[in-house]
Amino acid sequence: MKLTFPFACLSALILGWAIVACDTPDPDTSFDPILTGSFGLTFDNVAGSEDLRLNSGTYRNASGESFTPTMFNYFISNIRLTRTDGSEYVVPQDSSYFLIQESQPASQKIRLRNVPIGSYKAVTFVIGVDSLRSTMDISRRTGVLDPAGDHIGANGMYWSWNSGYIFMKLEGTSPAAPADAAGQRTFRYHIGFFGGRDTRTINNLKTVTLPFGGDVVEVSASRMPDVTLQTDVLNVFDGPVPLSIAKSPEIMVSPASKDVADNYAHMIRYKNAVTTAVN
Repeated sequence: MKLTFPFACLSALILGWAIVACDTPDPDTSFDPILTGSFGLTFDNVAGSEDLRLNSGTYRNASGESFTPTMFNYFISNIRLTRTDGSEYVVPQDSSYFLIQESQPASQKIRLRNVPIGSYKAVTFVIGVDSLRSTMDISRRTGVLDPAGDHIGANGMYWSWNSGYIFMKLEGTSPAAPADAAGQRTFRYHIGFFGGRDTRTINNLKTVTLPFGGDVVEVSASRMPDVTLQTDVLNVFDGPVPLSIAKSPEIMVSPASKDVADNYAHMIRYKNAVTTAVN
């Protein structure tokens, strides 16, 4: 069959496209343009210049009262990391709830994964459990937020009668506390309340932002920074409204809980940062 010139040209053009298509490699769909690493946060509980020791350490508050803590727990949530350019990385909320317990050393170390590599200068978080999560279906409140988990009993951080979380719990003994029927001199501060769901209540949620003191914390794929934050239990007593054990040995759902929350909003500070190789 004799080919006309236009048809021959068209055939050659199609053949050329086919050759180019065969020689062009497929795009690498496995490449992830957002490189990530890990970011560590360590909460070091102290009492002034001393390490905090439950049941054995004796400390003195701003009112001059000696006390020995027997329990110290608090929730950290809604973590955000601020880059040196001012932008923020927000930790996915489902992965952003942590219960720090002095009695459980492992709980004092947090490892945030899939953090975009880069330079960071500050961390922001909430002391407590926000209203949105507090009122979610129970299926969305797992892990440390599971009301049916470790929160049952005296060590729990959930008020089943009030359907709410205890944001900060400090208990102990003190000669300044009045003696109970058994002759024990104890104090208890259980602070919660997110503002109320159907009925307005006190809002004791506290948002804290801590700059890294001029330090630049680098996140890379091969090395993980660990930022240490110090939590000073003495600041629960010493703040905008000094707290006296003798005058207030027990605070839970009273208006005085706001004063305690205003105090513990200042109990955490930046200490230092170190970087280690990723395992």
